[in-house]
Amino acid sequence: MGNMICLDISAYADMFIYMKSTAQIFKALSDETRLRIMALLLGEEELCVCDIMAALDLPQSTVSRHLSYLRNAGLVDDRRQGIWMHYTINREKREHGTTLFDLLIKILFEQEQSTRDRRLLKAHLAAKKNIRCS
Repeated sequence: MGNMICLDISAYADMFIYMKSTAQIFKALSDETRLRIMALLLGEEELCVCDIMAALDLPQSTVSRHLSYLRNAGLVDDRRQGIWMHYTINREKREHGTTLFDLLIKILFEQEQSTRDRRLLKAHLAAKKNIRCS
């Protein structure tokens, strides 16, 4: 019994939780629509669901479902304003996962689809400049 190694169970639990959280992030990023949403959010401070719908030309239900997945993975934060939800990149995750977000920006911003999406978003935001989602 004198040679028995004492294992810190809590350290293994923390490693398991961290690994599970990391896997959830990569699962969330494994979908093209969610990557397109991330590319939009990485380029803007905050976007309303209606803005994302316009840029991606997708229905509200589809956009909301994908945003929910990203929120559950901890990648985005949301806030309600009237009937609309507004989304931002999770600041805490961005600060702690700087390398991941830098890589996403580099890869996604070079994609032709992301360029088109950002162009549509810019036109949409210009058109609604004086109209707020409420």
